[in-house]
Formats: sequence, structure tokens, C-alpha cells
Amino acid sequence: MEFKTIEPKILYFGTPVALISSLNEDGSTNLAPMSSFWALGWTLVLGLLDETKTAENLARHPECVVNLPSPDMWREVEKLAPLTGKDPVPELKAKQFRFEAQKFNAAGLTPMASESVRPERARECPVHMEARVTKMHRLGGERLVQLGGGWAAEVEIVRVHVASDFVLEDRHVDPAKWSPLIYNFRHYFRLAEHEMGKTFRAEH
Repeated sequence: MEFKTIEPKILYFGTPVALISSLNEDGSTNLAPMSSFWALGWTLVLGLLDETKTAENLARHPECVVNLPSPDMWREVEKLAPLTGKDPVPELKAKQFRFEAQKFNAAGLTPMASESVRPERARECPVHMEARVTKMHRLGGERLVQLGGGWAAEVEIVRVHVASDFVLEDRHVDPAKWSPLIYNFRHYFRLAEHEMGKTFRAEH
């Protein structure tokens, strides 16, 4: 095996996509795609660029919903990708993004009420995780500063909703049926159709 030293613009080596619902000043819900997050137990860390409406909203109102789309929803996700809830559009984003207040309508998605937080869920997503922000961590790094800076929002999941087709034994998410939408170096993928194996801690 030989190696080359490269400088890719991003380091998304196959990460899940989420649609983050957050609360706007007027009480409406902003919906934005992201592919920079990870989980430990029921705590998630969301990576947010400074010049986003999501970062602004979470700093003001510390609640959100992490909606997980299925792979066949990539077109709806992509409809949201060039949109921002910030008006005026920040200078760093002005060449590629446009303001849109009605994100659900723009993507052809349906808002539905959450049970424990104020931002609405996206009905078409098979997984909804209602969450509360516990901390906002400022991120450093020269290349991130060039993008305007960023935050790691630490959120605690308070309620999980999963489409019945993907629930096993009323408790587990069935990994043989559920597949997340994967973002792999700015291309959309799904997981392979066959299982390689399972960890010794698997309960089913």
C-alpha cells in the first residue's frame, strides 16, 4: 500500500446526514441539513459554522430536533442545502446561498409538533430526536476560522421517535431495515445492503 499526502477541503469520511430543527425569533421552525455530528449515549455533539441560522437559534433558544432522513430523501435534503434562514445572507455565504423563511415548504416536507421541545419535527424523516442544548463550545483551528469560525453544540436527547417499520421488539432500532443517509465527500450514499457482523455488545 502506497500513500499520497493531500489537502481535501473537507474531512467527511462517510458521515450521517441530519436535518436540524431550531426555533426562530418569531416562533417558527428553521430546518437545516448538517453532516457534522456524533453521539455518545444520549448526548450528541453538533458541529455548526458561525454564519448559520441554526447556531444563532441554538444560542438564543437551547432546544432542537435532530431529524434523520432515509437515503431516498437525499433530494429533499439537497433542496435545503443552498438555503439559509439568515436575512440578510452573510457575506461569506452570499455567492452560494439564498434566504428562505419557509424551509419545510421549500423542501416539500411536513412540520409536526414535538412533544417536549418547541421546534417542530420533519414528519417524513423516519427518526426524530428531541433535544436540549447543554453547552456551546467555541471551536478553533486556522482552516475553520477561514470559514468564519464554528461551534460544537452539546445536546442531550430527551425523546426519540422512530417509524414503526424500523422498530424491533418495541425497543430497538432494527439495523437490518434502517439505513441512514450518508454524506461522503459531498456525495450522498446509503449503507451497504449486507451486514458484515456485529459487536459482542449487540442485544439482538
